[in-house]
Amino acid sequence: MLKRILFLAKRFIIFYDSFNLENKIMKAGKKMIRIAVVEDDSNYCNQLQDYLHKFEQETGELLSIVTFSDGIDILDEDSHTMDIILMDIQMKHMDGMKTAERIREKNKEVIIIFITNLSQYALQGYKVEALDYVLKPIQYFAFSQILQKAVNRISQNQTSYLYVTHDRSTTRLDVSKITYVESQGHKVIFHTTEAPVMSNDSLKNLDQKLAGKPFARCNNCYLVNLAYVERMSDGMVTVAGENLQISRPRRKAFMEALADYVGGHK
Repeated sequence: MLKRILFLAKRFIIFYDSFNLENKIMKAGKKMIRIAVVEDDSNYCNQLQDYLHKFEQETGELLSIVTFSDGIDILDEDSHTMDIILMDIQMKHMDGMKTAERIREKNKEVIIIFITNLSQYALQGYKVEALDYVLKPIQYFAFSQILQKAVNRISQNQTSYLYVTHDRSTTRLDVSKITYVESQGHKVIFHTTEAPVMSNDSLKNLDQKLAGKPFARCNNCYLVNLAYVERMSDGMVTVAGENLQISRPRRKAFMEALADYVGGHK
């Protein structure tokens, strides 16, 4: 009983620390990738953690890592919260293939990568939609290539969020649902595909927060999501049914940003 209590306490501390860290990261516009290492050999488990930290330093990715010594442990605790699971196939109580089958019953999105010294076992991974497998002894270069493939898949599928505040409340906005942002004095209004949201912010700050996203200024009062541009005519741009004025100083930069966006999405 004491062992079980200590185990649960450890899981809670990891979750609490990760939750606080992820909140800070997401408010900064970044995404933390949650990775589980399921490996009953302590040497390989330590090696995988070292490789993950090395990958984190080399790429600038933000990783939150938890470890489990058997498949049954991750089923009991954290499988539904993970982005990537690195899993040994041969384990004492529940092998990796059986664990993956159980995980897939509830989670179709998590990326599974098998760790094994027998390639014939790994080839069965298609049954559970495993992304790939790493052969033991583990070489860093091969491991990092497969991990990068997993990270790229997460980046393609991930939803970006923006946390906005107004008075004492905070709202999480899906960036892809913002059609345009309107400046009104010392506040801004996020026009979305749902309801508008007001925030204590400025377009200058939002230019930085949304850097790398398909947003461009059509004038000093509007920041436009280029994905919602419907047409342009007579110095006006129609964004999700709303006509917004394009100012002369902003026209060239706005047109170039729109051309780049359209050119990249043909």
